[in-house]
Amino acid sequence: MLSFRYDILKLFTMSSFHIKRSQLHLKWNNAQPPILTVDSGSTITYDLLDGGHNQLTEKSVLADMSKFDFSLVDPLFGPVFINGAVPGDVLKVEFLDLKPASYGWTAIFPGFGLLADEFPDPALKIWDLSAAADKNYALFKKGIHVPVRPFLGTVGVARAIPGDFSTIPPYETGGNIDCKHITTGSVLYLPVKVPGALFSCGDGHAAQGDGEVCGTAIETPMRASIRLTVEKGKSYVQSPHFRTSGVDVAGTGAGEKKGEYAALGIHADLREASRDALRGLIAWLEKEKGLSRVEAYMLASVAADLRIVEAVDMPHFAVACALPLGVFVEE
Repeated sequence: MLSFRYDILKLFTMSSFHIKRSQLHLKWNNAQPPILTVDSGSTITYDLLDGGHNQLTEKSVLADMSKFDFSLVDPLFGPVFINGAVPGDVLKVEFLDLKPASYGWTAIFPGFGLLADEFPDPALKIWDLSAAADKNYALFKKGIHVPVRPFLGTVGVARAIPGDFSTIPPYETGGNIDCKHITTGSVLYLPVKVPGALFSCGDGHAAQGDGEVCGTAIETPMRASIRLTVEKGKSYVQSPHFRTSGVDVAGTGAGEKKGEYAALGIHADLREASRDALRGLIAWLEKEKGLSRVEAYMLASVAADLRIVEAVDMPHFAVACALPLGVFVEE
Protein backbone atom coordinates (compact mmCIF):
# COMPACT_ATOMS: atom_id res chain seq x y z
CA MET A 1 0.00 0.00 0.00
CA LEU A 2 2.85 2.40 0.82
CA SER A 3 4.42 1.65 -2.54
CA PHE A 4 1.09 2.37 -4.30
CA ARG A 5 0.77 5.71 -2.49
CA TYR A 6 4.35 6.62 -3.39
CA ASP A 7 3.73 5.82 -7.04
CA ILE A 8 0.61 8.00 -7.10
CA LEU A 9 2.42 10.87 -5.35
CA LYS A 10 5.28 10.65 -7.85
CA LEU A 11 2.75 10.55 -10.71
CA PHE A 12 0.99 13.69 -9.52
CA THR A 13 4.23 15.66 -9.06
CA MET A 14 5.01 15.14 -12.76
CA SER A 15 2.13 17.44 -13.71
CA SER A 16 0.75 20.77 -12.56
CA PHE A 17 -2.71 19.80 -13.83
CA HIS A 18 -5.08 17.48 -11.99
CA ILE A 19 -8.76 16.64 -12.44
CA LYS A 20 -10.72 15.42 -9.43
CA ARG A 21 -13.61 12.96 -9.17
CA SER A 22 -16.06 15.81 -8.66
CA GLN A 23 -15.16 17.50 -11.95
CA LEU A 24 -17.49 15.54 -14.21
CA HIS A 25 -20.34 15.88 -16.68
CA LEU A 26 -22.88 13.37 -17.98
CA LYS A 27 -23.40 14.40 -21.63
CA TRP A 28 -21.24 15.27 -24.60
CA ASN A 29 -22.02 18.88 -25.47
CA ASN A 30 -19.72 21.33 -27.26
CA ALA A 31 -21.20 24.14 -25.15
CA GLN A 32 -19.96 22.49 -21.92
CA PRO A 33 -17.56 24.99 -20.28
CA PRO A 34 -14.03 23.63 -19.88
CA ILE A 35 -12.81 23.04 -16.34
CA LEU A 36 -9.19 23.35 -17.43
CA THR A 37 -7.21 25.09 -20.19
CA VAL A 38 -3.77 23.75 -21.08
CA ASP A 39 -1.10 24.15 -23.74
CA SER A 40 -0.38 21.44 -26.29
CA GLY A 41 1.97 18.84 -24.81
CA SER A 42 0.63 19.15 -21.27
CA THR A 43 0.24 16.17 -18.95
CA ILE A 44 -2.89 15.83 -16.83
CA THR A 45 -3.55 13.43 -13.97
CA TYR A 46 -7.04 12.16 -13.23
CA ASP A 47 -8.79 10.59 -10.25
CA LEU A 48 -11.74 8.84 -11.93
CA LEU A 49 -14.96 7.26 -10.75
CA ASP A 50 -15.81 4.00 -12.52
CA GLY A 51 -18.26 3.77 -15.41
CA GLY A 52 -21.10 3.09 -13.00
CA HIS A 53 -20.46 6.31 -11.07
CA ASN A 54 -19.15 4.23 -8.15
CA GLN A 55 -22.66 3.02 -7.40
CA LEU A 56 -21.23 -0.49 -6.96
CA THR A 57 -18.26 -1.06 -4.65
CA GLU A 58 -16.27 -3.91 -3.14
CA LYS A 59 -19.04 -4.29 -0.54
CA SER A 60 -21.93 -4.47 -3.00
CA VAL A 61 -24.26 -7.46 -3.25
CA LEU A 62 -26.77 -8.54 -5.89
CA ALA A 63 -29.64 -6.70 -4.20
CA ASP A 64 -27.81 -3.39 -4.72
CA MET A 65 -28.34 -3.65 -8.46
CA SER A 66 -32.03 -2.85 -8.02
CA LYS A 67 -31.01 0.66 -6.89
CA PHE A 68 -28.63 1.26 -9.82
CA ASP A 69 -29.36 4.60 -11.54
CA PHE A 70 -28.58 4.37 -15.27
CA SER A 71 -28.83 8.14 -15.69
CA LEU A 72 -25.46 8.38 -13.92
CA VAL A 73 -23.49 5.88 -16.00
CA ASP A 74 -20.34 6.66 -17.98
CA PRO A 75 -19.50 10.00 -16.37
CA LEU A 76 -17.00 12.14 -18.28
CA PHE A 77 -14.16 13.97 -16.54
CA GLY A 78 -13.33 17.33 -18.07
CA PRO A 79 -13.65 18.86 -20.52
CA VAL A 80 -10.15 20.16 -21.14
CA PHE A 81 -9.55 23.01 -23.60
CA ILE A 82 -6.22 22.64 -25.44
CA ASN A 83 -4.78 25.91 -26.71
CA GLY A 84 -4.16 25.94 -30.45
CA ALA A 85 -6.52 23.08 -31.31
CA VAL A 86 -8.85 23.99 -34.18
CA PRO A 87 -11.25 21.96 -36.34
CA GLY A 88 -9.27 19.85 -38.80
CA ASP A 89 -6.45 19.17 -36.32
CA VAL A 90 -5.82 15.89 -34.55
CA LEU A 91 -5.50 15.49 -30.78
CA LYS A 92 -2.78 13.02 -29.86
CA VAL A 93 -3.62 11.30 -26.56
CA GLU A 94 -0.77 9.44 -24.84
CA PHE A 95 -1.60 7.08 -21.97
CA LEU A 96 1.36 7.41 -19.63
CA ASP A 97 0.04 5.52 -16.62
CA LEU A 98 -3.19 3.76 -15.61
CA LYS A 99 -3.75 2.38 -12.12
CA PRO A 100 -6.99 0.56 -11.20
CA ALA A 101 -8.42 0.51 -7.69
CA SER A 102 -8.13 -2.49 -5.36
CA TYR A 103 -11.49 -3.84 -6.54
CA GLY A 104 -13.67 -4.06 -9.62
CA TRP A 105 -17.04 -5.43 -10.66
CA THR A 106 -18.71 -7.14 -13.60
CA ALA A 107 -22.49 -7.21 -13.91
CA ILE A 108 -25.26 -8.45 -16.14
CA PHE A 109 -28.06 -5.89 -16.31
CA PRO A 110 -31.45 -7.09 -17.60
CA GLY A 111 -32.08 -5.79 -21.11
CA PHE A 112 -28.42 -5.00 -21.78
CA GLY A 113 -25.73 -7.07 -23.51
CA LEU A 114 -25.31 -8.97 -26.75
CA LEU A 115 -27.48 -11.87 -25.48
CA ALA A 116 -29.86 -9.79 -23.37
CA ASP A 117 -32.82 -11.89 -24.45
CA GLU A 118 -31.11 -15.05 -23.17
CA PHE A 119 -29.91 -13.65 -19.83
CA PRO A 120 -32.94 -11.90 -18.27
CA ASP A 121 -31.75 -12.02 -14.64
CA PRO A 122 -29.24 -9.67 -12.99
CA ALA A 123 -25.85 -10.97 -11.89
CA LEU A 124 -22.91 -9.37 -10.10
CA LYS A 125 -19.29 -10.39 -9.56
CA ILE A 126 -16.92 -8.42 -7.31
CA TRP A 127 -13.23 -8.76 -8.19
CA ASP A 128 -10.27 -8.50 -5.81
CA LEU A 129 -7.66 -6.43 -7.65
CA SER A 130 -5.46 -5.72 -4.64
CA ALA A 131 -2.68 -8.05 -5.83
CA ALA A 132 -3.15 -7.47 -9.56
CA ALA A 133 -0.19 -5.08 -9.83
CA ASP A 134 2.17 -7.85 -8.68
CA LYS A 135 0.47 -10.87 -10.24
CA ASN A 136 -0.76 -9.20 -13.46
CA TYR A 137 -4.00 -11.15 -13.25
CA ALA A 138 -7.30 -11.25 -11.39
CA LEU A 139 -8.86 -14.48 -10.11
CA PHE A 140 -12.15 -15.29 -11.85
CA LYS A 141 -12.50 -18.56 -9.95
CA LYS A 142 -10.16 -21.38 -9.00
CA GLY A 143 -8.10 -22.32 -12.04
CA ILE A 144 -9.07 -19.25 -14.13
CA HIS A 145 -6.81 -16.18 -14.21
CA VAL A 146 -7.82 -13.09 -16.21
CA PRO A 147 -4.88 -10.88 -17.31
CA VAL A 148 -5.20 -7.34 -15.95
CA ARG A 149 -4.66 -4.79 -18.74
CA PRO A 150 -6.01 -1.41 -17.52
CA PHE A 151 -7.49 1.05 -20.01
CA LEU A 152 -10.10 3.80 -20.21
CA GLY A 153 -13.31 2.81 -21.98
CA THR A 154 -14.39 6.39 -22.68
CA VAL A 155 -11.97 8.82 -24.33
CA GLY A 156 -13.06 11.55 -26.72
CA VAL A 157 -13.49 15.15 -27.79
CA ALA A 158 -16.62 17.24 -28.34
CA ARG A 159 -18.70 16.66 -31.47
CA ALA A 160 -19.28 19.41 -34.04
CA ILE A 161 -23.06 19.05 -33.71
CA PRO A 162 -24.59 21.21 -30.94
CA GLY A 163 -26.73 19.76 -28.18
CA ASP A 164 -26.55 16.91 -25.69
CA PHE A 165 -25.31 13.46 -26.71
CA SER A 166 -25.32 10.32 -24.59
CA THR A 167 -22.03 9.11 -23.13
CA ILE A 168 -22.99 5.46 -23.71
CA PRO A 169 -22.27 4.90 -27.44
CA PRO A 170 -19.03 5.56 -29.37
CA TYR A 171 -18.84 8.34 -31.98
CA GLU A 172 -16.51 9.47 -34.76
CA THR A 173 -14.88 11.72 -32.14
CA GLY A 174 -14.29 8.89 -29.68
CA GLY A 175 -16.45 8.49 -26.61
CA ASN A 176 -17.28 5.06 -25.23
CA ILE A 177 -15.11 3.13 -27.69
CA ASP A 178 -14.21 0.47 -25.07
CA CYS A 179 -11.08 -0.57 -26.97
CA LYS A 180 -8.97 -2.82 -24.75
CA HIS A 181 -5.89 -2.34 -26.95
CA ILE A 182 -5.48 1.34 -25.97
CA THR A 183 -3.66 0.71 -22.71
CA THR A 184 -0.54 2.14 -21.01
CA GLY A 185 1.99 3.12 -23.65
CA SER A 186 -0.60 3.38 -26.42
CA VAL A 187 -1.43 6.53 -28.39
CA LEU A 188 -4.91 7.55 -29.52
CA TYR A 189 -5.55 10.07 -32.31
CA LEU A 190 -8.87 11.96 -32.32
CA PRO A 191 -10.24 14.32 -34.99
CA VAL A 192 -10.78 17.81 -33.55
CA LYS A 193 -14.21 19.24 -34.39
CA VAL A 194 -14.44 22.35 -32.19
CA PRO A 195 -11.95 24.99 -30.99
CA GLY A 196 -9.92 23.67 -28.06
CA ALA A 197 -11.03 20.07 -28.80
CA LEU A 198 -12.76 19.83 -25.37
CA PHE A 199 -11.26 16.51 -24.28
CA SER A 200 -12.93 14.26 -21.67
CA CYS A 201 -12.36 10.70 -20.47
CA GLY A 202 -13.48 8.11 -17.91
CA ASP A 203 -14.83 4.56 -17.53
CA GLY A 204 -11.83 2.70 -16.11
CA HIS A 205 -11.50 -1.00 -16.94
CA ALA A 206 -9.05 -3.49 -15.42
CA ALA A 207 -9.73 -6.03 -18.17
CA GLN A 208 -12.14 -6.63 -21.04
CA GLY A 209 -12.61 -8.87 -24.04
CA ASP A 210 -13.11 -7.43 -27.52
CA GLY A 211 -16.83 -6.65 -27.81
CA GLU A 212 -17.56 -6.40 -24.05
CA VAL A 213 -20.35 -8.86 -24.81
CA CYS A 214 -22.27 -8.96 -21.51
CA GLY A 215 -22.22 -5.18 -21.34
CA THR A 216 -19.57 -4.67 -18.65
CA ALA A 217 -15.84 -5.23 -18.26
CA ILE A 218 -13.99 -5.38 -14.93
CA GLU A 219 -15.26 -1.92 -14.05
CA THR A 220 -13.03 -0.04 -11.62
CA PRO A 221 -12.14 3.47 -10.45
CA MET A 222 -8.87 4.57 -12.04
CA ARG A 223 -5.92 6.89 -11.52
CA ALA A 224 -4.62 8.06 -14.88
CA SER A 225 -1.87 10.18 -16.37
CA ILE A 226 -2.45 11.44 -19.93
CA ARG A 227 -0.50 13.76 -22.25
CA LEU A 228 -2.44 15.83 -24.82
CA THR A 229 -0.74 17.18 -27.94
CA VAL A 230 -2.22 18.98 -30.96
CA GLU A 231 -1.02 17.73 -34.35
CA LYS A 232 -1.48 19.32 -37.78
CA GLY A 233 -1.63 17.84 -41.26
CA LYS A 234 -3.38 14.56 -40.47
CA SER A 235 -6.68 15.10 -42.25
CA TYR A 236 -6.92 11.36 -42.92
CA VAL A 237 -7.89 10.88 -39.25
CA GLN A 238 -11.68 11.07 -39.56
CA SER A 239 -12.40 8.67 -36.68
CA PRO A 240 -10.33 7.44 -33.73
CA HIS A 241 -7.00 5.93 -34.75
CA PHE A 242 -4.54 4.33 -32.35
CA ARG A 243 -1.04 2.93 -32.10
CA THR A 244 -0.06 0.31 -29.52
CA SER A 245 3.31 0.00 -27.82
CA GLY A 246 3.85 -3.68 -28.56
CA VAL A 247 2.81 -4.76 -25.06
CA ASP A 248 0.92 -8.06 -25.00
CA VAL A 249 -2.45 -6.46 -24.24
CA ALA A 250 -4.38 -9.54 -25.29
CA GLY A 251 -2.60 -11.72 -22.72
CA THR A 252 -1.64 -14.29 -25.33
CA GLY A 253 2.11 -14.15 -24.82
CA ALA A 254 2.55 -13.31 -28.51
CA GLY A 255 2.61 -9.52 -28.53
CA GLU A 256 3.75 -7.71 -31.68
CA LYS A 257 7.10 -6.16 -30.69
CA LYS A 258 6.61 -3.02 -32.76
CA GLY A 259 2.96 -2.70 -31.86
CA GLU A 260 0.09 -2.05 -34.23
CA TYR A 261 -1.54 0.86 -35.98
CA ALA A 262 -5.33 0.74 -36.21
CA ALA A 263 -8.27 2.80 -37.38
CA LEU A 264 -11.71 2.54 -35.79
CA GLY A 265 -14.94 2.47 -37.76
CA ILE A 266 -17.99 3.69 -35.84
CA HIS A 267 -21.41 2.94 -37.32
CA ALA A 268 -24.85 1.57 -36.46
CA ASP A 269 -24.35 -1.14 -39.10
CA LEU A 270 -21.56 -3.63 -38.34
CA ARG A 271 -20.59 -4.03 -42.00
CA GLU A 272 -20.36 -0.28 -42.51
CA ALA A 273 -18.30 0.06 -39.32
CA SER A 274 -15.90 -2.53 -40.75
CA ARG A 275 -15.72 -0.71 -44.09
CA ASP A 276 -15.03 2.62 -42.36
CA ALA A 277 -12.24 1.04 -40.28
CA LEU A 278 -10.62 -0.39 -43.40
CA ARG A 279 -10.90 2.96 -45.21
CA GLY A 280 -9.19 4.65 -42.26
CA LEU A 281 -6.27 2.23 -42.32
CA ILE A 282 -5.91 2.56 -46.10
CA ALA A 283 -5.84 6.37 -45.78
CA TRP A 284 -3.04 6.12 -43.18
CA LEU A 285 -1.02 3.76 -45.38
CA GLU A 286 -1.36 6.16 -48.31
CA LYS A 287 -0.40 9.27 -46.34
CA GLU A 288 2.23 7.96 -43.94
CA LYS A 289 3.71 4.98 -45.79
CA GLY A 290 3.51 6.15 -49.38
CA LEU A 291 1.48 3.21 -50.66
CA SER A 292 -1.00 3.52 -53.49
CA ARG A 293 -4.62 2.94 -52.57
CA VAL A 294 -4.53 -0.44 -54.36
CA GLU A 295 -1.34 -1.47 -52.53
CA ALA A 296 -2.82 -0.42 -49.19
CA TYR A 297 -5.99 -2.42 -49.81
CA MET A 298 -4.01 -5.56 -50.64
CA LEU A 299 -1.66 -5.15 -47.66
CA ALA A 300 -4.64 -4.80 -45.33
CA SER A 301 -6.11 -8.00 -46.76
CA VAL A 302 -3.00 -10.09 -46.12
CA ALA A 303 -1.72 -8.57 -42.84
CA ALA A 304 -4.40 -6.55 -41.01
CA ASP A 305 -7.04 -7.79 -38.57
CA LEU A 306 -10.65 -6.66 -38.19
CA ARG A 307 -11.82 -6.71 -34.57
CA ILE A 308 -15.18 -5.90 -33.05
CA VAL A 309 -13.95 -3.86 -30.09
CA GLU A 310 -17.42 -2.69 -29.01
CA ALA A 311 -20.65 -4.53 -29.77
CA VAL A 312 -23.14 -3.59 -27.06
CA ASP A 313 -23.22 0.21 -26.69
CA MET A 314 -25.92 1.02 -29.20
CA PRO A 315 -26.67 2.77 -31.45
CA HIS A 316 -23.14 2.22 -32.75
CA PHE A 317 -20.63 -0.59 -33.20
CA ALA A 318 -16.87 0.03 -33.03
CA VAL A 319 -14.62 -2.05 -35.30
CA ALA A 320 -10.82 -1.77 -35.46
CA CYS A 321 -8.73 -2.54 -38.54
CA ALA A 322 -5.26 -3.17 -37.09
CA LEU A 323 -1.97 -3.65 -38.93
CA PRO A 324 1.14 -5.01 -37.13
CA LEU A 325 3.95 -2.48 -37.54
CA GLY A 326 6.43 -5.34 -37.78
CA VAL A 327 5.63 -5.61 -41.49
CA PHE A 328 7.74 -2.46 -42.02
CA VAL A 329 11.14 -4.08 -41.65
CA GLU A 330 13.33 -1.15 -42.72
CA GLU A 331 12.07 1.26 -40.05
